[in-house]
Amino acid sequence: QVQLVESGGGLVQAGGSLRLSCLASGRTSGSAGMGWFRQTPGKEREFVASITWSGGRTTYADSVKGRFTISRDNAKNTVYLQMNSLKAEDTAVYYCALRPLGTTWNYWGQGTQVTVSS
Repeated sequence: QVQLVESGGGLVQAGGSLRLSCLASGRTSGSAGMGWFRQTPGKEREFVASITWSGGRTTYADSVKGRFTISRDNAKNTVYLQMNSLKAEDTAVYYCALRPLGTTWNYWGQGTQVTVSS
């Protein structure tokens, strides 16, 4: 089993920055990658960014390119999401996810609230 715990959410003014962290524990070896998703009430969860576990290849949603940066520290089993130039529309619950090799996003954290005031 895998456990994911997010931290770092909060309230910030538009234009500000936050850094989210996701600590992974359990059977994380052999993971294909980790990612961040977000969800607002009444909407489906949407992809934000992902990073491969081995090579560090990153992928971003168009809405966050140039503003968000995903990174990982394999020694600490932690993935980060640096969010800059935040906008009101970035307000959401942010979820960390892990994708085992050969499968989809099977493991999820409990989510952390990010609120951007305009």
